[in-house]
Amino acid sequence: MNVSDPIADMLTRIRNAVASHHESVAIPASKMKVAIARVLKEEGFIRDFEVVGDEGKAQPDLKVKLGYTTSRQPVLNGLRRVSKPGLRVYVQRREIPRVYGGLGIAIVSTPKGIMSGKEARRQEVGGELLCYVW
Repeated sequence: MNVSDPIADMLTRIRNAVASHHESVAIPASKMKVAIARVLKEEGFIRDFEVVGDEGKAQPDLKVKLGYTTSRQPVLNGLRRVSKPGLRVYVQRREIPRVYGGLGIAIVSTPKGIMSGKEARRQEVGGELLCYVW
């Protein structure tokens, strides 16, 4: 399946899995998706992730383990793609937005790698604003 925006596809798969209360979700892996999953884990929105490769398959899968509270409420309440293939959104370090008053995060692709908005502000770098997570 050819997807024009693999990041939006990843976010939609995670959103759908959370809505259905799945424990985990499999996504075709790429370096950028693994980096986004790493940021989500560091910020506590997912429990864990791993890259799983089958022998017969050309592309490995990224298995994302979703997090829920003790009352079965999802830790991850929303994901929104910001920069799209048709309209790229770039921000300077001073323009990185705070999501939900600091309760959410912005994920930014910087020259120093993919990181949360807080980390990008701390390292004083801007870049492409990939998505908001809350």
